Amino acid sequence: MTDEIRRAAQAAPGLKLLATNAVMTPQSRIFVAGHRGLVGSAVLRRLSDLGYKSVLTATRDQLDLRDQAAVNYWFRANRPEFVFLVAGTVGGIMANSTRPAEFIYDNMMIHATVVHSAHLFAVKKLLYLGSSCIYPRGASQPMTEEMLLTGPLEPTNEAYAIAKIAGIKLCQSYRTQYGSDFISAMPTNLYGPNDNFDLASSHVLPAMIRKFHDAKEEGRTEVTIWGTGAPRREFLHVDDLADACVFLMQRYDDAMHINVGTGEDLSIGELAEMIRQVVHPAATIVYDRSKPDGSPRKLLDVSRLHTLGWKHKIPLAEGIKQTYDWFLQHQSDARGVAQGHGA
Repeated sequence: MTDEIRRAAQAAPGLKLLATNAVMTPQSRIFVAGHRGLVGSAVLRRLSDLGYKSVLTATRDQLDLRDQAAVNYWFRANRPEFVFLVAGTVGGIMANSTRPAEFIYDNMMIHATVVHSAHLFAVKKLLYLGSSCIYPRGASQPMTEEMLLTGPLEPTNEAYAIAKIAGIKLCQSYRTQYGSDFISAMPTNLYGPNDNFDLASSHVLPAMIRKFHDAKEEGRTEVTIWGTGAPRREFLHVDDLADACVFLMQRYDDAMHINVGTGEDLSIGELAEMIRQVVHPAATIVYDRSKPDGSPRKLLDVSRLHTLGWKHKIPLAEGIKQTYDWFLQHQSDARGVAQGHGA
């Protein structure tokens, strides 16, 4: 039992405590919520590589994660012991700006139903995955976990960020009231196999790959990038994130959310140049300064994760090449991969 849970139990007699420091075994029943998405598919690959035999999944046609009754029924029937809650509705600046109601509703509902069912059916441990956008727009860099709720959020993804913050507080509240072993991890910007390359809804790195590829295919030599190119971002390969998720599920047991990233950043302009060299070296980059930049810088402080013994392995240049190779092999599907819950 952690000191945090012990203190909660002393402050609230009658508190129901679940087992803590639970360890997954090859026979453990493990539910990956959102297994068809960028992160979920990577978690599946990692679990398979490590020899876990009883991994549970459900497509969005089989289970609407926004429906509490349906989620309760699924948990009752399948009895998962460990849950990776990586499902959600995600997208880039355009998607966040034009679909804020969808982003806040879908994500808050998905987090609430899965966490509550995990409590009701005595899941041994749950890992909830958030996002680095939880931190204030003006947060000092790099951003430590303690910076949560210390200032206004970035307006272009405020609805999504609020939903993710609610997910953190949800897990902490179930820990406090019920002793549930629910932990939260906050990854930086992600990319990799099974990403969404749709220009209307994708994040910056896959969108750039798509733009440079389309320009090459169409014989164009100019590629337009949103904003000024000055904002700085950190990028983590999704296979590294999946490895970190399994690592944290096995070794982390604390109420405080934990950052997951590389601790390294670069400007959007530098990223565009790296992608240009891989995809379309003959192209010229043009910046559309009428489009928003988003936050000026987003770099996570990952010292807590490094202290635990985990560091990323895939360099950005290598990861970009791997991702483009994957895109070339899956173009018919990759151009509009759905990133909604259960996808």
